[in-house]
Amino acid sequence: MDELTSEQEMLVRSVRRLAQEKIAPVAEEIEEKGEYPWEILELFKKNGLSGLLLPEQYCGGGADVFTFALVVEEIAKVCTNSSTILQGQVLSTKPLLVLGSEEQKQEYLPPVARGEVIPAFGLTEPGAGSDPGSMVSRAVRDDGDYILNGTKRFISDADVAGFITVFAKTDPSQGAKGVSAFIVEKGTPGLTIGKREKKMGSKAHQACEVILEDCRVPAANRLGPEGGALSAALKALDTCRPIVAARAVGLAQGALDYAIEYAKQRQQFGRPIAKFQAIQFMLAEMATRIEAARQLVYKACREVDRGSPEMSKYGAMAKFYASDVAMKVTIDAVQILGGYGYMEDYPLARRMKDAKLTQIVEGTNQIQRTVVARHILGDF
Repeated sequence: MDELTSEQEMLVRSVRRLAQEKIAPVAEEIEEKGEYPWEILELFKKNGLSGLLLPEQYCGGGADVFTFALVVEEIAKVCTNSSTILQGQVLSTKPLLVLGSEEQKQEYLPPVARGEVIPAFGLTEPGAGSDPGSMVSRAVRDDGDYILNGTKRFISDADVAGFITVFAKTDPSQGAKGVSAFIVEKGTPGLTIGKREKKMGSKAHQACEVILEDCRVPAANRLGPEGGALSAALKALDTCRPIVAARAVGLAQGALDYAIEYAKQRQQFGRPIAKFQAIQFMLAEMATRIEAARQLVYKACREVDRGSPEMSKYGAMAKFYASDVAMKVTIDAVQILGGYGYMEDYPLARRMKDAKLTQIVEGTNQIQRTVVARHILGDF
């Protein structure tokens, strides 16, 4: 296992206590309400967790990805809705960090780090999911502005976002290389938040339709030069995939912990079901899969922190393996509880639905396998 510094050990203990005492008791309520958990954001602000991964010069915590993953894992053990708050800050601000000018960074990043503004990431479209280069949203130059038109789909937290990083083609003839990125602020004329999808789980974070109709955005809000923004989006995903994987490990561990305690207490045939080899073998396999996933996640995080040329490969490996493990573990945890596991009164139904999402967000697991295959096969 990766050796933790004394500071990291202290942080993990602190976050674990915070999660158990303050977040776990309200996790089910957060899911049932289906509203952005502002009270958890306030909790993160008070405890120095908001903006943890953002650089210190922009009021962030300056943490590395490995440390950030440790925090996400602990929070996800009790509530993935809460861990998603921190994860969303990373995905939505990475293009700004990669492409933005110093002036843009100073304007938009500190409010995010302080938890005053929620950012959103506007990449996916109805016909452009796994293939973002096929997007059809357009940005046309008009004197000192750009006119944006198009529709984005499944944009997390767009309904509460202070700004959305929107990707659109400035030169469709260049295909994926003709994509540019823009900061579109809340309230901009022509920006409309449309349908809120009825999701299976993770209901505290709305997946929104974002409609751009002759939306006029100042040229000063373009991130970097025209074209090339898609590579920044992919860099954002390279950073976020190990974080999604850490979230998956955390929720899987939470499910295992619950199943273990249940198995120790549930009596059948005159003894706890944890005494039966069938249950013991299930728990042993669950624990082993989680630990294997955890170590792969930590490896992926270290690769990102080093700026390794293989960080994309390891991030994809960690993302698909850890989320597949989370799906398997949560299904088995439900099975251990039997009929009770299927009931909404118990937390495992929520965890199983949350696990499914980790197999889809930030690139489906099939796309992750494609990424890994390209890295190991190279040109042939």
